[in-house]
Amino acid sequence: ITAMVGPNGAGKTTLLRCLAGLQSPFSGSIHIAGVDIIENPGECRRLLGFLNDFFGLYDSLTVKQSLGYFGLAYGIPEYQIEAKIQEVAEELNLKDKLNEKVENLSRGMRQRLAIGQTIIHSPSLLILDEPASGLDPEARYALGQLFLELNRRGMTLLVSSHILAELNEYANYLLILKDGKVIDEESGKIGEAKQVQRTIICRYLSGETELVEFFQKEEITYTLDSSKKTLVFTFSGDDSELAIVLKNLIHRNIEIYEYSIKKENIQDKYLSILRSEVSQNAIQ
Repeated sequence: ITAMVGPNGAGKTTLLRCLAGLQSPFSGSIHIAGVDIIENPGECRRLLGFLNDFFGLYDSLTVKQSLGYFGLAYGIPEYQIEAKIQEVAEELNLKDKLNEKVENLSRGMRQRLAIGQTIIHSPSLLILDEPASGLDPEARYALGQLFLELNRRGMTLLVSSHILAELNEYANYLLILKDGKVIDEESGKIGEAKQVQRTIICRYLSGETELVEFFQKEEITYTLDSSKKTLVFTFSGDDSELAIVLKNLIHRNIEIYEYSIKKENIQDKYLSILRSEVSQNAIQ
């Protein structure tokens, strides 16, 4: 599941529309599963599903009719339509809504129906532009769980979103766009895979003077909040080296009752990269 983020005007929606074959790039080429989308747009569209940020639904139809209509539009044989409708409805928890009019659905259910219409032909790639826009926290969580389930079943997802906090829950690849270019990317569990320097939070009961003396002697960068009895330091060593630091603190009779590692999330990563870009541009 790839998360694509960037400031307004970075080119995210344009890129997604080019990938979906709705716009043509001025130069270069786009391949979906090895198929050139410019030369074979029809074949590519069978391989992917695209959900725009402002999607349209037919309010006068039932959920079942809507899914069936899109199934036929994607070229699914008529004798297979009923089975596909039931399959998608089961997958998206829409079975008890099949005979309900679309106009009566909640915002979250409308979003699920829109996704159902997009995946009824079983695409290998699902492209979503701001899929959580307008959803309440509960619906956003459910949407993230749905993405994880679709991914477990073999579907690749590309998600563009401004709601960075939710992307931590399901994304395992990150693309950052700015001015039409990818300025950074990261794979693995976002915020855990590539942190060379970690931020450690220590909370103590006593021994503040000894604590400060230790970090000054070891030349470890730290910040101290005496009122909250909290010390935060950055550390670039591995786990065994960190264990030695903590052991030395305990041996000095500094009463540390809690320590934790602050994990960099997508928002931290994104803001850090953008600040770096601004600094580099200022220097140039």
